[in-house]
Amino acid sequence: MGTVVTGLVLAGIVALVIRSMVRDRKNGKSIRCGGDCRHCGGHCH
Repeated sequence: MGTVVTGLVLAGIVALVIRSMVRDRKNGKSIRCGGDCRHCGGHCH
C-alpha cells in the first residue's frame, strides 16, 4: 500500500514539473536559452 501511495505522489510531482516546463516554454522561457538571445540567435522566442 505504501508503494502505491509513494508512486502516486511521485507521479503527481512529475506531472507538475512537466506542466511548469510547458508553461514556461509557451511564455518564451527556455532552459536551453535562458532568455539571452545573443547566445542562441533568438530561436527560443
